[in-house]
Amino acid sequence: MKALIAMSGGVDSSLAAKLMVDRGFECIGCTMKLYENEDAGPECSRTCCSLDDVEDARSVAYKLGMPFYVFNFTQEFRDTVIGKFIESYEKGITPNPCIDCNRYMKFDKLYERAKALGCDDIVTGHYARIEKKDGKYVLKKALDETKDQSYVLYSLTQEQLAHTQFPLGNLKKTEVRAIAEQSGFVNADKPDSQDICFVPDGDYARVIKLHTGKEPVQGNFVDTKGNVLGRHKGIIHYTLGQRKGLGVSSTEPLYVCKICPQSGDVILGSNEELFGKEAEVTDFHWISGLAPKEAFRCKAKIRYRQPEQWATVIPIDEDAVHITFDEPQRAITPGQAAVLYDGDTVLGGGTIQCETEREEYRK
Repeated sequence: MKALIAMSGGVDSSLAAKLMVDRGFECIGCTMKLYENEDAGPECSRTCCSLDDVEDARSVAYKLGMPFYVFNFTQEFRDTVIGKFIESYEKGITPNPCIDCNRYMKFDKLYERAKALGCDDIVTGHYARIEKKDGKYVLKKALDETKDQSYVLYSLTQEQLAHTQFPLGNLKKTEVRAIAEQSGFVNADKPDSQDICFVPDGDYARVIKLHTGKEPVQGNFVDTKGNVLGRHKGIIHYTLGQRKGLGVSSTEPLYVCKICPQSGDVILGSNEELFGKEAEVTDFHWISGLAPKEAFRCKAKIRYRQPEQWATVIPIDEDAVHITFDEPQRAITPGQAAVLYDGDTVLGGGTIQCETEREEYRK
């Protein structure tokens, strides 16, 4: 059996490579070059995919006796991930580029490259598990729930699951580092990457301006009663639930409750006004490949680090659902993913829609 190992230069993908070699697989290591330095700016030390990361990945691959390649996917990444990221913020939507990267890069472009190289499987350092049950592949949460990454993997198809392996799914992070240390890997103690890879300093607006070459249009901060509270720097600077960096004086804390791209207004209100119980989710992908016909109960999460919450799910059609949570949820954010769980099994996921899109969708 032959496997293509996606190696970011971090300890997780490095140990995934070792475990596959130990299992007797013929392994090829690779790093995906996803962006140029000018796409992200000069400070890239806290992200994956930097030049140092490539050298760390190469070092581990050579130590394991594996051939190693760097695949240049910069144009594809710019078109499908960075482009969507910019377009979303310009529409007042908060995207999740890590989900798009997994969907369009690791399990699309890299999957094609693996087939061209004659590989049976793609292997990554994700913390998740794949099992086969009743003739279908299922995606499950990792044993170490503090590191679980199943939320960003909901778009995997049956075909992709059949040819993907997550060797770390049954390991704790502490075990991963210990084995890497024993194996003499240069990155055994390397910190986990932080932030979005092409936004290393967390300044999304700076990256958007870098790519578009234009300054964002300023607009009004407005309260929920329609009173103008001041001017803002452009809607790309804000996301639902945000409190910091508003620059508006008030006797009570104010939060971003809504972003209106057509008028350019950013609506501010109290923390209580951020809570809601319903979400309409489109571009929905069912792991099984089949959408349920009737309403059902399960748990759902609307952001990566949030614990799953009980909800009732009503399928609208093959790729859309309506979710009603038992308890109000804070900042159900358009553009983010809503992912459904039955215990530790991922049922599927999709994209939360903004209010205007929800109204149009119902029509």
